[in-house]
Amino acid sequence: MSHPSSAGAEPRAELTVRGLIIGVLITVVFTAANVFFGLKAGLTFATSIPAAVISMAVLRYFKGATMQENNIVQTVASAAGTLSSIIFVLPGLILIGWWTGFNYWTSFAICALGGILGVMYSIPLRRALVTNSDLPYPEGVACAEVLKVGAGGGEGIGAAAAIEANRIGLLAVLWGAIVSGVFAVVVATRVFAGDVVHYFRVSADKGGVTGFDFFLSFALFGIGHLVGLWVGIAMLVGALIGWGWGVPHFSALAPAVGSIADLANATWSHKVRFVGAGTIGVAAIWTLAKLVKPVISGLASAMAASRERDAGNAASLPRTEQDIPIGQVTLISLACLVPIGWLIANFVRGAGHGLSDHIVALVVGGLIFVVLMSFFVSAVCGYMAGLIGSSNSPLSGIGIIVVIGAALLLVFGVRSALPVSSENALVAFALFITSIVFAAAAIANNNLQDLKTGQLVDATPSKQQWALVIGVLAGAAIIPPILDLLNHAYGFVGAPGPHRDHPLPAPQAGLISALAQGVIQNNIDWGLIKIGGVIGVVMIAVDEVLRRTTKSAHLSPLAVGLGIYLPTQSTLMVVVGAVAGWWFDRRADRASKNPEATKQLGVLLASGMIVGEGLLGVAIAACVAFSGQDYPLALVSGTFASGPALWIGGTAFTVVMLLLYRWVSRLGQGTTDAEG
Repeated sequence: MSHPSSAGAEPRAELTVRGLIIGVLITVVFTAANVFFGLKAGLTFATSIPAAVISMAVLRYFKGATMQENNIVQTVASAAGTLSSIIFVLPGLILIGWWTGFNYWTSFAICALGGILGVMYSIPLRRALVTNSDLPYPEGVACAEVLKVGAGGGEGIGAAAAIEANRIGLLAVLWGAIVSGVFAVVVATRVFAGDVVHYFRVSADKGGVTGFDFFLSFALFGIGHLVGLWVGIAMLVGALIGWGWGVPHFSALAPAVGSIADLANATWSHKVRFVGAGTIGVAAIWTLAKLVKPVISGLASAMAASRERDAGNAASLPRTEQDIPIGQVTLISLACLVPIGWLIANFVRGAGHGLSDHIVALVVGGLIFVVLMSFFVSAVCGYMAGLIGSSNSPLSGIGIIVVIGAALLLVFGVRSALPVSSENALVAFALFITSIVFAAAAIANNNLQDLKTGQLVDATPSKQQWALVIGVLAGAAIIPPILDLLNHAYGFVGAPGPHRDHPLPAPQAGLISALAQGVIQNNIDWGLIKIGGVIGVVMIAVDEVLRRTTKSAHLSPLAVGLGIYLPTQSTLMVVVGAVAGWWFDRRADRASKNPEATKQLGVLLASGMIVGEGLLGVAIAACVAFSGQDYPLALVSGTFASGPALWIGGTAFTVVMLLLYRWVSRLGQGTTDAEG
């Protein structure tokens, strides 16, 4: 419930040292989990609501804690769910063989400078896209409701009930994290199988092969619960297209070399992935095309609002209308461009292959590209966040558009003046520039969502904006070492170097780097991209028909493209989680006295699962990296791991999941009783 207050209103706890410390700690934890699962599944999870629940549980032990202070904590921590999206681009430099690891200060600077630009660019958009907009901001509104309930601001909810709701919510997050983390450790000992894998020939005469890799992961299950039924169905459709048609079809046309598994994976990697790229590209362009008119009108409204404010007395504005002053925004943005220019120049000087002869053109052109493209994608991403939520925004589609634009500019600008040997250096330069722009896009995608939450809980926008800058710096500090650790422990699918048994798919980074290579080296199989584009057009048509003829059914073309592009290891359990989450919500509607509270506990449980397995996954990766062994924690033989462990692990996973859902349903009843 918003209570407008003037600039001269009574002081209150909002942007506090303790709140910033709690927010930074949550940011570090959630960022580590998000990086791991973003590389594994191609999906990251929103951290605002889990952060708000944890914050309320902790701050209630401190005197003078307020709803607005809790809002600052979730604002800082929300950077974890967004800045970690840099993994959709940055590993591409490993995949093309340009980097062998992630230099700390270079990676930190890319994340920090791009992220701060995203904060600054989204500030002029706040009034147009938040205050004077009817965009739904689903996650921002949900987070505001959680904060209000935690503060005793919900209808009919007293202080005692709010404290009990906080305790129950924190329990759901903690037990989700503990169970998923323990299961991950047992899988690492090989007592439980990590996945069920089977490859087979579709027909003996034609030689086509296919298969599946069913990964037993509570985190992937939790991601499925969060993305919902229809996104899960869309990913299943994509997986069926990829592995039910694509892999059998293209493998039948290829020479039979190696095992069935080798042929299936090679076909998926070299053929089917590019079909998925075409689908994702068409879906991204369609999504952006639908947003052109609203973004233009939003920018016009923002400029009009700025002129109105300048004509009045800014000091007398209500607290909820106070942004960081536009003069400071401009100075900070310009200050960011100086180190960005140095980063670009340093990259060019070290690239060799004649790039340094064009250093002025590349640095100036790179800066102009960063300035203009960052503002464009910030506006687009801010609008998309308001429309469909930060978690569902097609950030990978933004990355595709940006990297193709950067690659085309290099082809028409300097490619003809450089030797053939410079092609990989130009690909690396395109990825480097794209990573800076992408960091800005990711943060802008999140910032306006947070500002919507702030508007609903009577927060001060400028304090939230400074808090987000701090969250960006915290996330930027932890992302490089986590990336480097995972690279050395597992590696990435398609990266040069020694063979790894379970490399991380890094799907978006693989796609974006492949597209940059295809444009600059002109060696991409555009026929596969076109097939994917046709599939994308068909899926867009199906999606539009479903949305117009049904109440809730839809088939996200981007999710279908991801289903084609991702390995089944990353999609099948997400589908199971999506269906199970739908079943859980339906059961809550039928059996619970307070279905919304029960559903929210399901969301918190799923978030805990992702965090727990993500953190333990990072710890296990450290063991792998330092030991030099694929299974340093193994307690059983390979024979047991490939036999009895399959049944034991699958049975344990199913039983534990059912027990967790049943327990959370009872917790929801406890919340209802407390409110009564």
